[in-house]
Amino acid sequence: MRKQLLWIALLVVLGGVALRFTLLRPDAIPVRVERVESARVESTITNSKAGTVRARRRAKLSAEMGGRVVAIAHREGDAVEEGELLVQLNDASPRAQLLLARLGLQVAQSAANEACIARDRAVRELRRKRSLADQNIVSEDLLDGLQSAAEAAEASCNARGSQVGEAQAQITTMEAELAKYSIHAPFAGVIAEQEVQVGEWITPSPPLLTAPPVVDLIDPTSLYVSAPMDEVDSAKIRLEQAVKVTVDSHPGEEFPGRVVRLAPYVLDVEAQNRTLEIEVELDDARFAATLLPGTSADVEVVLDARDGVLRIPTSALLEGDKVLVANDGTLEESVVEVGLKNWNYAEVRSGLQEGQLVVSSLDRAEVKAGARVAIENAPPTP
Repeated sequence: MRKQLLWIALLVVLGGVALRFTLLRPDAIPVRVERVESARVESTITNSKAGTVRARRRAKLSAEMGGRVVAIAHREGDAVEEGELLVQLNDASPRAQLLLARLGLQVAQSAANEACIARDRAVRELRRKRSLADQNIVSEDLLDGLQSAAEAAEASCNARGSQVGEAQAQITTMEAELAKYSIHAPFAGVIAEQEVQVGEWITPSPPLLTAPPVVDLIDPTSLYVSAPMDEVDSAKIRLEQAVKVTVDSHPGEEFPGRVVRLAPYVLDVEAQNRTLEIEVELDDARFAATLLPGTSADVEVVLDARDGVLRIPTSALLEGDKVLVANDGTLEESVVEVGLKNWNYAEVRSGLQEGQLVVSSLDRAEVKAGARVAIENAPPTP
């Protein structure tokens, strides 16, 4: 009887164990994993706030003179060459004054020619009489009178010549005034905004104030990215360092570039983190020209890089540089030595081998060492 009870107890225990590992066994926890691979890892720093695409050559043009708009040569979005007319104001009055100045120049030139001809005649007459005076045929008084007449003619010719120069200066002045009634492109670019229409009146700005712009002109070949970097990283950034740029208008893409300028000071704005402004130019100038000024952009400055090292996603790291390794459906904890690291990847110097699977979805408390897991994704085979 005792033996039968022992057998029954043994069967109950075995049944309980069987139930625990079959019907009562907890479901496997779904996790995502990444394979430990050999690849490039970079140490980077990123901007503390969103950067901005800007243009080095951007002019908000206004008229120097007040007047009514009579012609608009180009519209928003048009590409223009340097010197092209953009907006023309009514210039009838200064154009008439310029015509009057040119007529005045003609009159002055005619008067100067007449005075200089008279001077030449007086000089010839003086020479003839001087030769006769050597023969005592002409008196000294007559010779003195001819000398004075020649000198007066010379002075008159010079005076008329000065009047010609004054008339030419007047024309230059009127041409400069006439130019103020038109707005021309100071450089080749694209018209971003056009703020006037034909028939509207433009008023120049009063002293010490800025007039509202009439035309906003942008040179698309001069675009760059301005990014604020945290002041704690200011000593790590150097000119010509490689960078990776991402822009909101091209999600999922990275564009290589380089640091071309560092601000000579740290920006100190109340209630904000202190930042160092850097300027970045993209390596692909053709692509950069397609970006729109004002677009948000992020910059990663590459401080160091290593090729052919073991790496894992940075998201797979636990506190204390630990990772969870999926081994035959069970999670095992492993301590790793971390080298270079950025937002995406971390270098593993020891603690893992190439090809192992580490858990990257660590957002649940039940994902821990010893847990039974089911892999949701299928990482590529090395």
